[in-house]
Amino acid sequence: MIHPTAIIHPKAQVGANCQIGPYCVIGENVTLGENCKLHSHVVVDGHTVLGARNEFFPFASIGLKTQDLKYKGGVTHLRIGDDNVFREGVTIHSATTDGDATVVGSHNLLLTYVHIAHDCQLGNHIIMSGFVGLAGHVIVEDHAILGGYTAVHQFCRIGTFAMTGGCSRIPQDVTPYMIVEGNPAEARAVNKIGLERAGISEAAQVALRTAHKIIFREGLMQAEALAKIEAELPALPEIKHLVQFIRASTRGICK
Repeated sequence: MIHPTAIIHPKAQVGANCQIGPYCVIGENVTLGENCKLHSHVVVDGHTVLGARNEFFPFASIGLKTQDLKYKGGVTHLRIGDDNVFREGVTIHSATTDGDATVVGSHNLLLTYVHIAHDCQLGNHIIMSGFVGLAGHVIVEDHAILGGYTAVHQFCRIGTFAMTGGCSRIPQDVTPYMIVEGNPAEARAVNKIGLERAGISEAAQVALRTAHKIIFREGLMQAEALAKIEAELPALPEIKHLVQFIRASTRGICK
């Protein structure tokens, strides 16, 4: 299952039934979970731990040193869950500060040339189209979809079930359940199709459409909009998360 041209450090831990193709390089402090597949020319290095059944296509570069100029040495980490697919040319870097980690969850699909910078935190079931770039310390919640060439500023958050249009510039947080698009990105609508496919209740979808109008169309100050949502809309989990996400924002939200 290991091609003779692959270079694997003798201290690397390779799980059962891994397939490691031609010219792959596995570093000393790497742990590969079982049934991972590296097609060819894949580099995995640094203090990197991969779960099971991850698939890497050619020229992916995983776990190398942060590009952050604030790096002062120490041991930094990359942790990846299970059942992810990393297509050609994906780059994911280790964290910047000693002891910290860049984290990617499970069941994510990262398409060609996606870049995940230091200290990013990704959840589960995320899709990133080609050439998406996340700067440092970005948080992406579960089920988000990022359109091709989306560029996300440092310390921004992408909410659950949010969607970004292609070529969008994201300088602020993207509100959960919403579609944003543009340069800079603006909130366009509720992610209706995504919510339907996920089986989100009709009551929650109606409430989210009303919340969208209150936040983005009525010209209210943010505190007024959130107070109106809490007073007038049902206390559904989706509404509670929406309100909590916006209140926690330090960069503001894309409007």
